[in-house]
Amino acid sequence: MELIDTHCHLTFEQLAGDIDAVIERSLAAGVVGWITVGTDPQHNRKAVALTGGFENMYAAVGIHPHDAKDVTAETVAELKDLARTEKVVAVGETGLDFHYDFSPRQDQRRVFGAQLEIARELNLPVVIHCREAFEETIDILEQSISLKGRLKGVVFHCFSGSAQQARIVLDHGFYISLTGVVTFKNAEKARQTAKIVPLERLMLETDCPYMSPAPMRNQKINEPALMVHTARFLAELKEMEPVDFARAVTATSKSFFGLP
Repeated sequence: MELIDTHCHLTFEQLAGDIDAVIERSLAAGVVGWITVGTDPQHNRKAVALTGGFENMYAAVGIHPHDAKDVTAETVAELKDLARTEKVVAVGETGLDFHYDFSPRQDQRRVFGAQLEIARELNLPVVIHCREAFEETIDILEQSISLKGRLKGVVFHCFSGSAQQARIVLDHGFYISLTGVVTFKNAEKARQTAKIVPLERLMLETDCPYMSPAPMRNQKINEPALMVHTARFLAELKEMEPVDFARAVTATSKSFFGLP
């Protein structure tokens, strides 16, 4: 199998201090490409810098909804400048998180809208974080597209919604990315979602260093090498050979992010 981890946080301290070994293990496992995702100005800068050291590593830059309260006009301007960097392939992660509400909801909406405008202006796809805010996230995307025009692409990362919500995402022409959560014993909702998402709209991610898949859950920090467990699980769920499944989702990932 050859896979791309479409959403990892390789600048987070759990992984950054051992990044060469993390990448070496990833390559040995067949995970041969990575999109490291920024969540705030500091990690955006680190993500862009890190891509320079690895051939098949790319970055997404964005402001997580948790940090929306701290965003100023200068923050947005820097984000736009970073998004123009050669190996930046998406804006995000951005969106809404009404579970924790670490930032006031009006700030989350404001910053989400600003990042959609950057993505549209620079013709980049958008990586969406959505937690307990599905209807409003969809509404904001619909309004943005209706008023300003289409976005290059939209993926709901670490999708945790129901199969019914997944159908709404797919009906809008958006994409869904799944993590190792789908392998958890109590994750029947995620498995029902996985069954209905066509391969041309499906991507895989670790969201590492969080949420190691079974059978590694709770045993170690998540990292890209462990994504093979998720891929094998989903291949079996979809009654496919792992190599064929990997080829399909990798093609989807390359197409969505415009990778060579």
